[in-house]
Amino acid sequence: MGFDVGVVPFNPDGWGPPDTPAAPLLPPRLSGGSHPANIPFAPFSRSEKLGRIADWTRNASANAPHPSNSRDAVFDFALDDASALAADDDSSFRLVDARPPPRPKFGPRWRFNQRPQLPQRRDEEVEARRREAEKERARRDRMYHLHRSNNAGGQAGSSRGSGPAFKSSVDIQPEWTMLDQIPFSTFTKLSFSVPDPPEDLLVCGSLEFYDRLYDRVNPKNEKRLERFKARSAVRVTTTDDPVIRRLAAADKATVFATDAILSALMCAPRSVHSWDIVIQRVGNKLFLDKRDRSQIDMLPVNETAQEPLPDSKDDINSPQSLSEEATEINQKFAQQVLVRDGNKVTFDEPNPFVNSTEGSAAGVDEQGSIAYRYRRWRLDGDTYLVARCEVHAVSDVKGQQSFMTLNALNEFDPKYTGVDWRQKLETQRGAVLATELKNNANKLARWTAQALLSGADIMKLGYVSRVHPRDRHNHVILSVIGYKPRDFAAQINLNTANMWGIVKSIVDLCMKLGEGKYVLVKDPAKPQVRIYEVAPDAFENDYVEEPLPEEEQVQVRLVDKDGESGLVADAEAADGVANGVAGGDEAGNNAVTI
Repeated sequence: MGFDVGVVPFNPDGWGPPDTPAAPLLPPRLSGGSHPANIPFAPFSRSEKLGRIADWTRNASANAPHPSNSRDAVFDFALDDASALAADDDSSFRLVDARPPPRPKFGPRWRFNQRPQLPQRRDEEVEARRREAEKERARRDRMYHLHRSNNAGGQAGSSRGSGPAFKSSVDIQPEWTMLDQIPFSTFTKLSFSVPDPPEDLLVCGSLEFYDRLYDRVNPKNEKRLERFKARSAVRVTTTDDPVIRRLAAADKATVFATDAILSALMCAPRSVHSWDIVIQRVGNKLFLDKRDRSQIDMLPVNETAQEPLPDSKDDINSPQSLSEEATEINQKFAQQVLVRDGNKVTFDEPNPFVNSTEGSAAGVDEQGSIAYRYRRWRLDGDTYLVARCEVHAVSDVKGQQSFMTLNALNEFDPKYTGVDWRQKLETQRGAVLATELKNNANKLARWTAQALLSGADIMKLGYVSRVHPRDRHNHVILSVIGYKPRDFAAQINLNTANMWGIVKSIVDLCMKLGEGKYVLVKDPAKPQVRIYEVAPDAFENDYVEEPLPEEEQVQVRLVDKDGESGLVADAEAADGVANGVAGGDEAGNNAVTI
């Protein structure tokens, strides 16, 4: 079987097939018997150039995009009508694959300005996620600004956000009568000059000497903070002080208080947290007291800071946890930086609180180094004020004994303050102190006021930090720095005339009230204080005994005459059974075994 090529027409006028072929291009048997004339051959793939003829007569210099490649211009079909139609058809096709191009596994790391190419098409899921993220971000911003506006507090005219909503230090009862409220803006305008007392009425207790080796402590030579279980400070209020009772009976003054209570009142404009002072008017005497477990005895941490602390009670950096930690650190530091060799300086009378009920109840075997100076100031005319002031140590400087107070600042986590004490204390001590003055303005002002009231010559500030930011039980002393109280007061802008002006105004206001009991409360949300009249027996039954866990409760086993026994669930039932056994008719039949 052969293959017939067919008739190939001859073109005498040019190169290529003639314009009007005389016979069909394909033989009838290959074209199915009939084949239309002048139909060009169409390839199966659009990318193939079959059926197109190179035009050697084309002028390449005029239309070629690259004149240097004029030799290849004869094969450029972009100018053909058929190619133009094909290009239009190709333009309607789009790539539907939205995957980004693969990233090279190895490339230069310094090309940070190169951004990853985004996909050509963003599907609906990606767009929905973006919208949800924008809504969540807007909601967080709205809640943040609303939270800061609702919890704004601090000094008068301050725009500081106080973080969590602080509660009042004392529950305001509905039967209390509010007599007056005084804004802090009024306190800042007061001024009253009071001369220092010429001598002390009485000095009680004993003092140990300050260990000067702690002046050489630095972050590279830190000291571990020790624990003193046998030494503790006893916080006794004004009316429970036997010495103050004796001075009041001898009519030595009209107003009686302690340095802790007076300092809280003197530095009230700098306070943010709520606190309260109980005022008792007995005859012509005025007693400024504090309640048991009062906020005055606790040291605040980051009270005046801009960034709020966590509000969770379980967090070790919550305000309550940090306050307890700072109070404990302050007590330990005041007893550690002493020379504990038994050499003490004793005064007129022994410590009046060594054998007190508070000390014995707390299991205190030995009272720490502390002296109480009972000092008297003249306020106006026949109005005198007597305050019990604390001094923590004594130092021998050039043959003269100098009183000093000891207090400790604590660092709990550098990320809250932005200043790492271990890196900045030696090189930028001023920056560390400035940060503490910003975050703890009220606490430092109260310590300075107490040092001025006690007549201390030096006030020592210790910088105590945690061993680890998440460990609240172990601490180290990084540095100890001494200041003169008056110089430090001028440095922190603490005006003594304004301090006494606040005390004088409160005393004058309370002396106009009748006999009874009142409470002065710092408002937890506003920069002001309020005075309430309360019942005479208020705050006397604040202590409520909590029941012991079941495993710690005393279980009583009753044994009858037949040898059978039974358990009594709690101690209260046991007391009833024991009383019944002791005074009943069955005293000889039953026995109680605990």
